[in-house]
Amino acid sequence: MSLNLTRPLCFFDLETTGISVTKDRIVEIAILKLLPDGSKEERLWRVNPECPIPGEASAVHGIYDADVANEPTFKVLSNEVYAFIENTDLAGYNSDRFDIPLLVEEMLRAEVDFDFKNLKTVDVQTIFHKMEQRTLSAALKFYCKEELKDAHSAMADTKATHDVLMSQLERYEELEGNVDFLSEFTTRNKFADFAGFIAFNKKGVECFGFGKHKGKTVEEVLEKEPGYFGWLLNADFPMYTKKVLTAIRLRKLNTQ
Repeated sequence: MSLNLTRPLCFFDLETTGISVTKDRIVEIAILKLLPDGSKEERLWRVNPECPIPGEASAVHGIYDADVANEPTFKVLSNEVYAFIENTDLAGYNSDRFDIPLLVEEMLRAEVDFDFKNLKTVDVQTIFHKMEQRTLSAALKFYCKEELKDAHSAMADTKATHDVLMSQLERYEELEGNVDFLSEFTTRNKFADFAGFIAFNKKGVECFGFGKHKGKTVEEVLEKEPGYFGWLLNADFPMYTKKVLTAIRLRKLNTQ
């Protein structure tokens, strides 16, 4: 089965200073844009994270402080990156849980006026885990009979993710070759924010997905416990999660 696109789909991967969405920074970003006509465009950026890269992170992706010392910061690159992915959908490996939330945080820090409301995402890892339960290297070997060379370099992982999805579409008859289906298939839950702290319930209402108020609607909690909103804004939550919470609070105030 081929992948039928109505608009571009960007496969992407980030190499970072660590695994915290709120604290860590991008050091490399690779994007493979697949266009509806089947053509492809590639972009690769090295990024100065403006902080030391921990040794354990460098040991994984092979990027050290000296490698990015003279590279532009994400703030400098942000408009160029966003222009490349604007009006596209996004695909990655474990991207719904990590890469997309972190990319959004970097965009917010760079004060980029982005709009991801109509964005659809395809997490290739979720397809793999639902079908086979393996890692990206094993996925490439299983589906494509290839060894993943230069693992944890952004472009190698990006291309591997693209190749795996193409093979998954050929292997599984139950998959449909369009982003609407794949996005729905790979989305574990419906979230109002990208990091998964604010989920939609069955009625489509925003609810907390964590902590003592898990399962309760955001509006209900903020109305009964106004101080909780201030705590959330000062706590270590992603900027986009705070933006969503603020929008919900303002929406409620405007209806009173």
